[in-house]
Amino acid sequence: MAFKQNQNSHGLPVILLLALCLFIVVNNAVAEWLNHGADIYNRRNAKGEILINPKTVRNLQLKWKFFAGKDISATPAVANGVVYFPSWNGYLYAVNALNGDLIWKRNLGELTGLSGTGTIVDVCVSRSTPTVAGDRLIIGIYGPAFVIAVTRLAGNLIWSTRLDPRPLALITQSGTLYNGAVFIGVSSLEEILPSTQCCTFRGSLAKLSVHTGSILWQTYTLPDNDGKLNGYSGAAIWGSSPSIDISRNLIYVGTGNLYNAPPEVLACQAKQNSQTTKPSQPDQCIGPDVNFDSIMAFDLDSGKIEWARQLGGYDVFYFACLVPGNPDCPAGPNLDADFGEAPLLVTAFVKGRMVDVVVAVQKSGFAWALDRDNGDIIWFNMAGPGSKDGGGIWGSATEGIRVYTNIANSDRISFTLAPSTLKTTFGAWVALDANNGDILWTTANPSNDDCQGPVTIANGVLFAGSVASNGPFYAMDASTGEILWVYNTGATIYGGAAVSYGCVYVGSGYSIGLAKFKPTWTAGTSLSDACEGSVVIANGVLSAGSVASNGPFYVMDTSIGEILWAYNTCATVYGGAAVSYGCVYVGSGYHSIGLAKFHPTWTAGTSLQKASS
Repeated sequence: MAFKQNQNSHGLPVILLLALCLFIVVNNAVAEWLNHGADIYNRRNAKGEILINPKTVRNLQLKWKFFAGKDISATPAVANGVVYFPSWNGYLYAVNALNGDLIWKRNLGELTGLSGTGTIVDVCVSRSTPTVAGDRLIIGIYGPAFVIAVTRLAGNLIWSTRLDPRPLALITQSGTLYNGAVFIGVSSLEEILPSTQCCTFRGSLAKLSVHTGSILWQTYTLPDNDGKLNGYSGAAIWGSSPSIDISRNLIYVGTGNLYNAPPEVLACQAKQNSQTTKPSQPDQCIGPDVNFDSIMAFDLDSGKIEWARQLGGYDVFYFACLVPGNPDCPAGPNLDADFGEAPLLVTAFVKGRMVDVVVAVQKSGFAWALDRDNGDIIWFNMAGPGSKDGGGIWGSATEGIRVYTNIANSDRISFTLAPSTLKTTFGAWVALDANNGDILWTTANPSNDDCQGPVTIANGVLFAGSVASNGPFYAMDASTGEILWVYNTGATIYGGAAVSYGCVYVGSGYSIGLAKFKPTWTAGTSLSDACEGSVVIANGVLSAGSVASNGPFYVMDTSIGEILWAYNTCATVYGGAAVSYGCVYVGSGYHSIGLAKFHPTWTAGTSLQKASS
């Protein structure tokens, strides 16, 4: 094997998407991030990642940057050495994960013939993580509510399917792939309409054929309102990506608030003097099968609702309610209790037995664990204060031990950083015990701002960003919450990170939509990658080295991460490999220079070595 040490760029500005990489000992690394939640369990967990850990994460450094032209707020998808992501300029991108070179970009408006109806009119955009499905990508359009499939090779359109005819319906969720089908929820912006026009939209979950885009089933979250005003409307499915339990043949989602309710329901609430209801108890004014602010389980084959647990009390809201004292606002809305994320799957040890649960965190700040079989409450806890922007929002994470969430705290409520007695009035990140919901640690956002984006867990390291204008991106010790590393991307971070083969990819820039009301949030224009070394892929084989003193160098199967071969170079491997005509070349030795001065275990060397097959 042969390797030539590569010099990495240091200190380059990053604005929209970072890819931050390093090498270390690898064992069964998982190299794909296939949708918002990374896999069918929606855990946002880089399972098997060993290149990054709490001891090595401090070494992440910028490798490359790619200019996308406008904000990126979706978690990127990563597969087979390619990073896929949409930008708010209306393009979908495919970028080489190793060097940041553009592979292709496609204008979604030109590709589909659609004109946007979301918060950016006349531009067709997506704000969702693409779902990797074999030779194609599947992605939702942020108004009108189309889901499209394009080829991974060139971004050519394969099919386009509309899931709701209403002009303000849209897709904000990332799909989940299973058994030849993609499952995806439908949301809407109807709640921005005046009260005299609001609302008829009903949230739904759809199962589409990956091959043709045909709708195999579509199930609604609310009773039929016959398309008329003054019925139940809302209960959108809008956050993260659905989770799937194959053994139970169930798929799980979370739903949002009601936009409107029948007159008798509004009158009932007004008569009760706008009383509030405990989140764990249904509101007596709400009828049956009204599944807003709920966790729901659907049969994978038929779309039948197997169970639903409503967890929001009374929550009827539309934009008129943002004006204090507005008589058009329905009486007595409780704290915003949307599930702005789908539940993740984890197993808890409860009263001496293992219980399979789904866990999700609401914008109200409550975290819930429900029995996957029937929706019974196993535990719940308030992770932090709720607010109009969250609470928990866009996506929690777990490695099976702890559940991690953001707390946006956009209303600047003073709260305790449990289990300590310290307080903050800004956003924070929280770790809860997956077995009982106890808060294990809370870390305040050091940039003194909101924490809006989803979190990501990778081998003992939790990654999360801040909406602060300089876009700080943090790595925390997952066991303690201690901040181990920070990088200023240069623009607001609203999205989440994907992790693949020791690289961390995160988008930045958010200056659209609700950001118009956030004057300190900033726009961005680039996608960047940073690495402490270079990972090399050749013919299905990945080569990477370690900074350990004996300089191990590894060769892995890219499809499963299995280590196929190892060689000790006898000195720290800091650079990357070159592959040519069946030979691999690598240099070794990195000691007493640069950052190595702070790493006493790194060793010096003088050799360039070659290995051949």
